[in-house]
This record gives sequence, structure tokens and C-alpha cells, in this order.
Amino acid sequence: MANGFTYKEFSDDNKYIALSAEIMAVRARGSVPLACIRTYGCQQNVADSEKIKGILAAMGFDFTDNSEEADFILFNTCAVREHAEDRVFGNVGALKNIKRRHPSVLIGLCGCMMEEKHVTDRLYKSFPFVGLVFGTHSLHKFPELFYNAVSVGKRVYETGVDDKTVYEGIPTMRDGTFKGWLPIMYGCNNFCTYCIVPYTRGRERSRRPEAVIAEARQMISAGYKEITLLGQNVNSYGKNLEGGVTFADLLRQIDSIEGDFLIRFMTSHPKDCSKELIDVIAQSRHISKHLHLPFQSGNDRVLKAMNRSYNREKYLDIINYAKEKIDGLSLTSDVIVGFPGETYEEFLDTVSLVKEVEFTSLFTFIYSPREGTPAAKMPDPFTAEEKSRWFSELLKVQEKIAAKRCAAMVGNTYRVLVEDTTDTQGVLMGRTSGNVIVEFEGDNSLVGNFVNVCVTQARNWILKGKVII
Repeated sequence: MANGFTYKEFSDDNKYIALSAEIMAVRARGSVPLACIRTYGCQQNVADSEKIKGILAAMGFDFTDNSEEADFILFNTCAVREHAEDRVFGNVGALKNIKRRHPSVLIGLCGCMMEEKHVTDRLYKSFPFVGLVFGTHSLHKFPELFYNAVSVGKRVYETGVDDKTVYEGIPTMRDGTFKGWLPIMYGCNNFCTYCIVPYTRGRERSRRPEAVIAEARQMISAGYKEITLLGQNVNSYGKNLEGGVTFADLLRQIDSIEGDFLIRFMTSHPKDCSKELIDVIAQSRHISKHLHLPFQSGNDRVLKAMNRSYNREKYLDIINYAKEKIDGLSLTSDVIVGFPGETYEEFLDTVSLVKEVEFTSLFTFIYSPREGTPAAKMPDPFTAEEKSRWFSELLKVQEKIAAKRCAAMVGNTYRVLVEDTTDTQGVLMGRTSGNVIVEFEGDNSLVGNFVNVCVTQARNWILKGKVII
């Protein structure tokens, strides 16, 4: 046990996998049972869905994108923004007719939304055809919950049950063959006043470093070229572990593994971004020269109201250190416009920070209240129209910066991981180490491989280039 958390292997649940497989072999409408999994929200949800798929595959399931032919339909939900929540309810409502036509179909929901009581209350009352609901803390119990739903035929709901355990060995079916997600920790301790995540994901807990490193080695051996380490705040990795292992230590150990691969990570919190971490990135062989460090606001009063635990000066200090130490550094960030009580003058502090740092790109959002968070109760005197004008102003500033930065890349050659084809025949797309998209002519056989690309043209966020042999 470390700081109140325990570590267990997943194998105890295997009996429910076998029992469920027996039932579904008979219950399936086709030769094999089919599952349709739809994932909303962040990369952590994607990683969770990959584990659910791994369990379902062990039950004998195959997978389909067509909900009409599925024996099991599961929505893995996100609670970060109200729009995502409304979209889930709308899409679940559309499944009513499928359940009517095919009564044997099991419809389920999981993920962050299921840890919000007002959501599950609404589901239970208004969506009686939903037969399985479980929260983020119950993924390890999915085989048992699934078995109970298909064997008894009654609705199964399990939310809000956190046994403070990290489960290892859950089977995983990854969506990609050369890019993969690697969770290193779960939960969050920061309680930013606008964010629902600590309430839906629970307290911060780190996986043991030996488990993370073993999984990284396994992925590299399997041919993965890009591995993204995941956590709500990767910079605080190791705080609940014995032995004093930090995120910088973990990165250093993964970077020492032999192979041709790239390490990315997300998300970082500025309050825990150490200069040691910057030094590790600067000295590494495999770590991306891209730092995504959300600042949210450039105004100190607003940052304090957000409970971000740093100020503008501290943020710029670590940014300037990173620029000094990491050659070719690409910086990206998240920004919230129109936090409750933010004035236009305070918003301009965000604009000035953006101009000073010159980010490669920004993920910008107009504040969205989330029920159950302190910010949702704060006075908010400014209208949606005013916030939209501010938002547009910020976008115009960032567009100019992005165009300038991309133009400066013309004539340089970058190592690019080829990710996919484009809509134009014979044209591929990939990303630089700095996470900038490049399009170039090439054969489809290059997908999944690293190539050197000379940038020939810049179009705001997308570059055009030519493969250098």
C-alpha cells in the first residue's frame, strides 16, 4: 500500500469473462457477438475504451461501428463540457428504437458522466432501456457487471465506488498499430474551480514505475513508434508512491529503452512542471520537443479564482527556462475565455501572455459551467456575446502567431511520423516532434514510419513538404 492506495492484478475477474462468453455465444444475433463502442472526450477515455475492448475480445466479441448490428452498445462518456453531455443524451435517446427492434441488445454507459448523480438519476428515470451503467472507478469490475446485466436481465448500476486500488493486467485492445496511449496515473488532486474531473476520476494515484516501463517495453517491441504517456497531471506522477520516483525519473527510464520511437505526454500542470523535467527533455533521445502546458489565464486574480496554484510570473519562468534549454521547442496550451467575473481588461492579460510566449497552437474554450464545481456558483456578469467577441479576438492574435511560426519553418527538414493518408490521392500527413502537421507526397507504405520532410510551404497550422531520401 502507498499513501492509502493498493495495487492488484486483474486476474480475479476472469471467471466472469468466461461466464459472459458462454452466455453471449448463445445470445448473439450473428455467428459471433458484436460490440459497438463510442468514446467521447479525452485520451484517458480512449485508453479506458481500449481496456473495455480487450475484455470484450476475451469474451469472444468482435467489433462494429454500426450500432444496428451490435449485440452490445456502450458509450464511454465525458463530463468536462456541457455540450458533450447534451450530445450523449441525444445519442442515447436515438438507441431506443434499436432496443425496441432487438430486445436482446444490451445498451450501456460508462465514464465520467456516470460519476455525476444528476446524470445517473436522469438516466434511470428517463432511459429505462439502458441496462448497464458504471463509473470510472468500476472499470476493473466490468466483466462482473456485464455478466450480471446479461444473466439476470435487470438494470445494473454501479457508480461512486472507489476502492482506492490501481489494477494492473487488464487486457487491452489498442486502436492503433504504431501510435498508442500509455496511462501512468489516474485521478486528480488539484480541484481547479471550473473542473469536474477530481469529482469524476477521484484522487490522484500513480502506477508503479516498473509496470509502466514494462508496458512501454512491450509496446516498443510490438512496433509502436509513438507512445503518449497519459495522466490528468503527469507532472505530479509519483507523489503517492514510495521511493521518491518523479515524472522526470520515469521519463528518463523510458527514454533509456533502445528502439526507434517517440515519447509524448499529456497533460502537464504548470505548478508541478520542474526544471529537472525540462532538463530531461532537453537531454533525451526519444522525448518529443513539444510541451503542452495549459496556462488557462494570463491574469493573476483570475488564476487565483481558478485555484491554479501558480501565477503569471511562475508560468513564464518555466516557459523561458524551457525555451532556453530545449532546441526547437514547440509550445502549446489551453485557454479559458470568460471565466466567471473575468473582465475585458483581465482577458487582455491573457492576450499579452499569448503574444509574449508565441505558442505554436492553442486549444481555446469559452467557459462552460459544470454542475458541482465552485465556479458554477460564482457571479458571472458578462454575456455570452461579450465572451464570444473576446474569444474571436484571441483567435485572431493566435492565427497571426501561428502563421509567423509556420513560415519560419519553411526550408527546414524535420523528422516526421507518417500518420495517415489525406483526401488527396498520393498525399500523406504526419507530425513533427513539435506536433505540427505536415502534408507531403508519398506512397501509402510510409504510413507508420518516420521520414525526413523538408518544409516547402506554410499555411497557418499546416505545412507542405517534400520527403528527403
